[in-house]
Amino acid sequence: MDTATQAVRLLDNQWDDAKAATLDEPGLLLYRSNLLGADKRITNYGGGNTSAKVMETDPLTAETVEVLWVKGSGGDVGTIKLDGFATLYMDKLRSLKNLYKGVEDEDRMVGFLPHATFNLNTRAASIDTPLHGFLPYKHVDHMHPDAIIAIAASKNSRELTREIFGDEIGWLPWRRPGFQLGLDLEAFAKANPGAKGVVLESHGLFTWADDAKECYTLTLRIINRAIQWFAERTAGKAAFGGAVTSSLGRDERRRIAARLMPEIRGRIGRAERKLGHFDDQDAVLEFVNSADLKPLAQLGTSCPDHFLRTKIRPLVLDFDPKTPDVDAMLAGLDAALEAYRADYTRYYEQSKHPNSPKMRDPNPVIFLIPGVGMLSFARDKATARIASEFYVNAINVMRGASSVSEYQGLPEQEAFDIEYWLLEEAKLQRMPKPKSLAGRVAFITGGAGGIGRATAERLVGEGACVVLADIDEESLAATIQDFSNRFGQDVVRGVMLDVTSEPNVLSSFVEASIEFGGIDILVSNAGIASSAPVEDTDLAMWNRNIEILATGYFLVSREAFRLFRRQKLGGNVVFVSSKNGLASSPNASAYCTAKAAEIHLARCLALEGAEAGIRVNTVNPDAVLRGSKIWTGEWREQRAASSKLAVDELEEHYRKRSLLKLNVFPEDIAEAIYFLASDLSAKSTGNIINVDAGNATSFTR
Repeated sequence: MDTATQAVRLLDNQWDDAKAATLDEPGLLLYRSNLLGADKRITNYGGGNTSAKVMETDPLTAETVEVLWVKGSGGDVGTIKLDGFATLYMDKLRSLKNLYKGVEDEDRMVGFLPHATFNLNTRAASIDTPLHGFLPYKHVDHMHPDAIIAIAASKNSRELTREIFGDEIGWLPWRRPGFQLGLDLEAFAKANPGAKGVVLESHGLFTWADDAKECYTLTLRIINRAIQWFAERTAGKAAFGGAVTSSLGRDERRRIAARLMPEIRGRIGRAERKLGHFDDQDAVLEFVNSADLKPLAQLGTSCPDHFLRTKIRPLVLDFDPKTPDVDAMLAGLDAALEAYRADYTRYYEQSKHPNSPKMRDPNPVIFLIPGVGMLSFARDKATARIASEFYVNAINVMRGASSVSEYQGLPEQEAFDIEYWLLEEAKLQRMPKPKSLAGRVAFITGGAGGIGRATAERLVGEGACVVLADIDEESLAATIQDFSNRFGQDVVRGVMLDVTSEPNVLSSFVEASIEFGGIDILVSNAGIASSAPVEDTDLAMWNRNIEILATGYFLVSREAFRLFRRQKLGGNVVFVSSKNGLASSPNASAYCTAKAAEIHLARCLALEGAEAGIRVNTVNPDAVLRGSKIWTGEWREQRAASSKLAVDELEEHYRKRSLLKLNVFPEDIAEAIYFLASDLSAKSTGNIINVDAGNATSFTR
């Protein structure tokens, strides 16, 4: 998509006067913030902040005092709630100026912010608080619009700001956010009372007003002016020096991404598991196919929010879509990664201070492939996706700046001082400890059934992402929607899967690789059940049991093994078999035989996978009626008839039959699967866990 096409999409004013009339000042701040954050052209996820100075009643003195409401540390204006804002006494915040000793005192000043807290608010104030507090206006927006940052990241950004905005919007040179920048903004506003905002070099936009709606509409108007200006200046110009290659077709791009992502994941995820995201939108393809790809990528990003998410620069892989040799690209991957790590180490060593934190993971976050698109990797799917979104912002900035001027990234020392800022390190150290399955992906067949759903919920609760595979389209869609609503869209994907179809199995693992970068856990759970005396068991019934419960388990296991070996991160396979795989049962010869085959297949795979760190274990449930698809029809009736019981008596019959006199539920099976899929069982393979409330006939010894 070229710049002229983008320019048609000006920002729409979404302000609703009727809704605004029902809101108090904090409510208006929240309303304005959510409107601004809803459009990524205005600000990226987690970037920018908003504030309002509100007259409040002091809970201690009952006097009316001025309070700054400002987005708290780590929040996102698009999704923030009222409890996401920090609140500070303005008189106390202003008094901190008396303690400030200069730019070397920045970190110490942040420690004073909690002393200005109003009404015992537990939301931590961000380092941007002085930028809002010291401006002599009631309402302030600080946004990171691509169109504005493209101006701010241009070599002659001051002149461009003047050309586009005249005296309405000023300009300030780059300075790291903090106390001094707050003083700089205050000094500018006082010296230029007619100005309505400032462009911060290499950073973003400040706008201000004394009315919430006026501030919102001003922000939109300034950004739209920049968008329109770029459209006029760049009309007919080829972006990034023009294209030097063409994109491959969509299916081919996805096929290459599916091959490449597990290979990268295995190489960069040994110390900490990583999840991947693939992006081949038009803006990305325009950049990766361009003449200026490598020189612009090497310059790095400009806005601090960009490189905090994406590292200072990406890794451009050597690939020619005109002669697409994926094997050659894979063969060069180790050398490319080693060169990137060496350069990152150089950046760290040349920029570090005596008190700098230790060097973090030196692997790239962003990978750019001509003709294919962009890959991003992080410790979880959401962070990988957001990193991709941030780099799209950076692409848009580079497009604009290089089209009208000369793009410039932040100098390495400035970039380092933000990336390794002690306050940023302290924030990282306060993050909660990763859950036991963080960074892992589970592929669950029969994922929309009772055991499959319960297993997915248990694994997601421990930090895993899940690919739910099922042949029941309606149930799968409902399950995916439910999980997305409860856990977020980043943790769950669904694929329609007939485990008896080899092409279908192959394509489902391709989809898993594209969506998450690979898999770590296979839960083979797809199942059916049938009951008939042997003389009434026709060949179709026999074959159907074998196809799903034996051949299907073989097909998904084979693909999982292939993927595990490519990743070289080990792997984990859990079969959901049955008590009937160990204990014979009347009138179920096809089912019992297929389940026995599952158990023996698991033993064989445990032998084959051990040298690669691939563990294979089995869970044997019995009589899990609740939520189970196989117990909803003929099988339930047949088992009841076999025991000479009414259908509604069957569950109680199984409870009484068990040694422990307990019912077995899907959650019980899920708990055993979690144990075998996690490091709690790291030294177990080839094992069977019976979850049947005790049945002597299925004791393994």
